[in-house]
Amino acid sequence: MANANVHEFTSGNWEQEVVKSDRPVLVDFWAPWCGPCRALSPAIERVADQFVGKIKVGKLNTDDNQDLAIKYGVNSIPRVLIFKGSDQPTERVDGLVHEKELVKAINRVLGE
Repeated sequence: MANANVHEFTSGNWEQEVVKSDRPVLVDFWAPWCGPCRALSPAIERVADQFVGKIKVGKLNTDDNQDLAIKYGVNSIPRVLIFKGSDQPTERVDGLVHEKELVKAINRVLGE
């Protein structure tokens, strides 16, 4: 990934990087063939830069990690879930949305 502030989440690192994270984690569920997912990527990268140090931002390829897509009921992408010290998301944003919708969801999680 081009942006150093955007992590790659997998089934292998999910527990450590997301569930046990000491700060909120925004996860972009996506796939390489998904046009709306690719269109959302620049907004994900800008949010990652804007909130560096406050939240962790990453992407999870649903083709490569189908177990997690199934676990979280991801039946359409892009879907953004925000986790905060739990294996259950506290916020969900579906589809290709404007960056400000992501910021609103993050601010709700951060209590700002």
